[in-house]
Amino acid sequence: MKTLTAKNRISVVISAFNEEAKIEDCLKSAKLVADEIIFVDNGSTDKTPEIALKFTNKIFNKVNDTVLIDTNKNYGFSQAKCDWILSLDADERISDSLAKEIKTAIKNKIIQGYEIPRKNIIFGKWIENSIWWPDYNVRLFKNGSGKFPLNRVHEKITIKGTVAKLKNPITHYNYSSISQYIRKLDLYTESESLDYIRSKKDIQWFYALRWPFEDFLKTFFFQRGYKDGFHGLILSLFQAFYSFIVFAKVWEKKDNFKDLTPDNFLQNFIQELKNASRDLKYWIYTTLIEESKSKNIIYKIRRKFR
Repeated sequence: MKTLTAKNRISVVISAFNEEAKIEDCLKSAKLVADEIIFVDNGSTDKTPEIALKFTNKIFNKVNDTVLIDTNKNYGFSQAKCDWILSLDADERISDSLAKEIKTAIKNKIIQGYEIPRKNIIFGKWIENSIWWPDYNVRLFKNGSGKFPLNRVHEKITIKGTVAKLKNPITHYNYSSISQYIRKLDLYTESESLDYIRSKKDIQWFYALRWPFEDFLKTFFFQRGYKDGFHGLILSLFQAFYSFIVFAKVWEKKDNFKDLTPDNFLQNFIQELKNASRDLKYWIYTTLIEESKSKNIIYKIRRKFR
């Protein structure tokens, strides 16, 4: 009889906190590939552990680090007995097609880890552009070859060895409400502001305008967030807001709300707005040309923006 340490077996590792509404569907999908399920409960006060017990008896109770939230995932990896590990979150689902691809992929003797695309469902819609697709993350790797670095929140697993990509995505039921986004924004911006402080980089007053505006242009135009329609606009604006909060927290931590007002503040502020207007005009012009297939339309656009 084969043991769990046999080749080509998979430990699915899940770390969760108060996920009673989502965890059962997650665990059902995990069963498509799992030879064992390692479940790390982060101190849930709802029915999450009770639901998990229906699928596995390998449940570990471990309160999570409020800053380095991937600590418990690494702990779960250390408890896995199979040759391969699949890291899965409570709001993620494995499809039949992905399960088949995974079972084939783990037969490869050279690859140490696989990046899997994520199909992000945000505010009820699959977001197919910007930073949200294909959103590759290492999720499948040989036991002992991967872990989270634990330097900040929102990290990716690092792998010792060769990494390849799978085709079929994990479905990720990401933000389902504005309140959920704002709660996570506070956590993520806190970590990112601390990273910036540790880098010893300086801040200037105009970063309060440039960071959010540049992020909006990047996500909405350059990364084609506009192709997701109103959802894309909302998410691009949120990304701009995210950058502004990072700036504000850096200002708070680094200078304790030091007055950064420059000489001739109004004139400098107006110049920043002019620069922003110029950049916006450039991206509008460029995007309209890329989207247009008619020479006549391109000519009209050029005339309009002269």
